[in-house]
Amino acid sequence: MLAHFDVLIVGAGLSGVGAACRLRQQSPGRTYAVLEARDTIGGTWDLFRYPGVRSDSDMFTLGYPFRPWRKPEAIASGAEILEYIRETAAHHGVTRHIRFGHRVVRAAWSSAEARWTVEAEHDGETVTFTCSFLFLCSGYYSYENGHVVDFPGRDEFRGEIVHPQFWPEDLDCAGKRVVVIGSGATAVTLVPELASRAESVTMLQRSPSYVLSRPWTDSLSRRLRGILPSRLAYHVVRAKNVLVTTLLYQFSRRQPERAARFLRDAAAKQLPASIPVDPHFSPQYQPWDQRLCLTPGADFFRALRSGKADVVTDRIDRFTPDGIALESGSRLPADVVVTATGLRVIAFGGIELTVDDRVIEPSDQLVYKGMMLAGVPNLAWCVGYVNASWTLRSDLVAQYVCRLLNHLSRNGFDTCVPRPPAIPAAQRRPLMNLTSGYLTRASSVLPRQGNRRPWLMRQNYVLDAADLRLRRLNDGVLRFDRAA
Repeated sequence: MLAHFDVLIVGAGLSGVGAACRLRQQSPGRTYAVLEARDTIGGTWDLFRYPGVRSDSDMFTLGYPFRPWRKPEAIASGAEILEYIRETAAHHGVTRHIRFGHRVVRAAWSSAEARWTVEAEHDGETVTFTCSFLFLCSGYYSYENGHVVDFPGRDEFRGEIVHPQFWPEDLDCAGKRVVVIGSGATAVTLVPELASRAESVTMLQRSPSYVLSRPWTDSLSRRLRGILPSRLAYHVVRAKNVLVTTLLYQFSRRQPERAARFLRDAAAKQLPASIPVDPHFSPQYQPWDQRLCLTPGADFFRALRSGKADVVTDRIDRFTPDGIALESGSRLPADVVVTATGLRVIAFGGIELTVDDRVIEPSDQLVYKGMMLAGVPNLAWCVGYVNASWTLRSDLVAQYVCRLLNHLSRNGFDTCVPRPPAIPAAQRRPLMNLTSGYLTRASSVLPRQGNRRPWLMRQNYVLDAADLRLRRLNDGVLRFDRAA
């Protein structure tokens, strides 16, 4: 007999644990299980082990609203975030519902039975479950493969080449010359950490990014904790940070020239004379066309001022036995090369989805409210914000799913499915509206959004909170039915 659950959650990372907690809080009494491909909780925060790995969002918004972040640091290390997720899972009784080592490979919906049949690989065998509702919380990138660029001459290099997603535990950079290829959040995180131990570190970028400094701690949080109950102080600071992030994003999109000038000027004030802001910190794109890079305590700029780190803006011609030859004719000697070249994006954790034997091609799908797929019943996909903390949106999605499940039960319905809209292909947009390389490469892989609500995925927590928490479920787009 197949194991059947009311809800199956795929993924035991930040989103999956949060979803399970919300299910217990807001839709109690339902049977559920969490299927996790790896052997531990944590997802991204257990996978990434490179030096200095940390959040690039503050923990008052990256943390769960139902479990306040109590440490003084607003920016947390990967190890601290991992501990926080595991403690939350244990505290809310979620851990015992997780089935580790279960990699979901396919899920098939049957309208006749009004249920999903889910197949997972476990210890070399196929294990099958059924569920009434499937909640995908497995993120949007491959855990098995990062994005790897096949640079010419790569095999000739005599040193070590490392991808941050698979950092070797025994890699010792002490006294070595390190080149970090990339200019995104990972590179900006790695440079100051490696500079503290390596002989030299060079960040080699094809094009620059906007880099923004912020303190490690939140001054308002420190003051409020002395005069308000801790939970109230947490929510006040959380609301403040949501507001500040929203205003910064809106200002950047509405006044891009002024925002770009502000970011460039702020960087110029912290750079040594040997590293000019132009071209190294003057991107050709506007702020928030790509995500801003965060440097807590300005540690990235301090590493540059120390003389142990440098930035080179150029293109790679080829690898050489002792380093990298650039198109400009310059050469970078290296003992270790770190390829911070991004993620390999996949949809639905690579799970094959079918509805009544019809294969669901991710890139053909339109996303309803940024979480459900047109024509696909009883399924939600958790995707966070690109301009703010991932958890802000993942928690809204989890709460909406609970509302949906409760509505089904109260009204005797078995299924809910967004009706496919009449939106021409020319009016369909990428789901994540950034020009970052890893998302541009994924434009043909991920589902798409439309040009109007509820098919438009907004990057605005305030509007989404009102919509997903308060707007009625029966909006004329979402269809509710009873099983035959």
